[in-house]
Amino acid sequence: MPFVKDFKPVAFKDTNLFKPMAIGDTEVQHRAVMCPLTRMRAHSPGNVPNKDWAVKYYDQRSKAPGTMIITEGTFPSPQCGGYDNAPGIWSEEQVAGWKKIFSKIHENKSFAWVQLWVLGRQAPPDTLKRDGLRYDSASDEVYMDAASEAKAKECDNKQHGLTKAEIKQYIADYVQAAKNSIAAGADGVEIHSANGYLLNQFLDPISNKRTDEYGGSIENRARFALEVVDAVVDAVGHKKVGIRFSPFGVFGVMSGGAEPSIIAQYAYVVGELEKRARAGKGLAYIHLVEPRVTNPFFAEGQGWYKEGSNEFVSSIWKGPIIRAGNYAMDPQAALKDVQQDDRTLIGYGRLFIANPDLVSRLENGLPLNSYDRDTFYAFTDKGYIDYPTYSEASEAVAAE
Repeated sequence: MPFVKDFKPVAFKDTNLFKPMAIGDTEVQHRAVMCPLTRMRAHSPGNVPNKDWAVKYYDQRSKAPGTMIITEGTFPSPQCGGYDNAPGIWSEEQVAGWKKIFSKIHENKSFAWVQLWVLGRQAPPDTLKRDGLRYDSASDEVYMDAASEAKAKECDNKQHGLTKAEIKQYIADYVQAAKNSIAAGADGVEIHSANGYLLNQFLDPISNKRTDEYGGSIENRARFALEVVDAVVDAVGHKKVGIRFSPFGVFGVMSGGAEPSIIAQYAYVVGELEKRARAGKGLAYIHLVEPRVTNPFFAEGQGWYKEGSNEFVSSIWKGPIIRAGNYAMDPQAALKDVQQDDRTLIGYGRLFIANPDLVSRLENGLPLNSYDRDTFYAFTDKGYIDYPTYSEASEAVAAE
């Protein structure tokens, strides 16, 4: 496995990245967080975490004690999903699989947070139709693109704007999934309200064309996400809940910086979360996708939105903030951001896939393995549990 070329690592050992920090009920020993990383290795049918490889995958990446691991996106219920090989956490078999994963992470003295993921209109409508499920979003037939519309109409599963009763059912699904996660041993859950998925579809005016109390105004578009937050907090406690946003993201045909009111939208949501914090129900953290990454399928640097920033969030929210966005390949940016605000954690994604010992490499300023994008979502152990540690990679390079 070759090292990343033309890369100058930075040793973070004596920086804020390696200072302990309280996150909810846990105390991380460093601030390098493993981001939620969809890997499509779950068994189908059943959306069961992989019985052969998943424990080892999470074991490898939680070896540094005190590491915060946010799991791959996990479906609260069948209606929330649509991808056969992404895991869920609604069935006994799924929960049993997650228990083994969480136990291994805890054996390494690290921490597990489950990302609760609801696809909405990003789900394949034909897969949903096959399973007798709706093709849901904020509004009727506001499709992402012509291809999505054609597929939905071809399989006779047109995009459906949620009724109020269906919104309540989704909230109940989030609650049950959070309870299942904690019962299985997770330290907390992350509500996914980013990257163009269902809660993001309600927040964004490009996809939310409703005229009831869940659409129209900034306050109304935020209602669903805040109702999910309140219900999950009531179920498992505020210290066990985080949330993820991508204000400038365009993945899933979101507005990003092209929408003049987008900062106002997110400032309102964050302000509501800060109000809850001041009332004694502050979330464990807010997780932000930086404008450095507006589409997770783009290569590093591609699509970087440079006319806005997430700094407005830290001026409102006074709790911990995880910042994610190509920081592994730009360690100077990570150093700047983690040093200038002592509430900052840095989320690492693609390079945590390729470097199971990433924390040690960050601490000591060591070269990084290159990743193989072709195996990110392949149902194989290749590119999943076979990436070498630094010592193994160095030995291989020396033997060449």
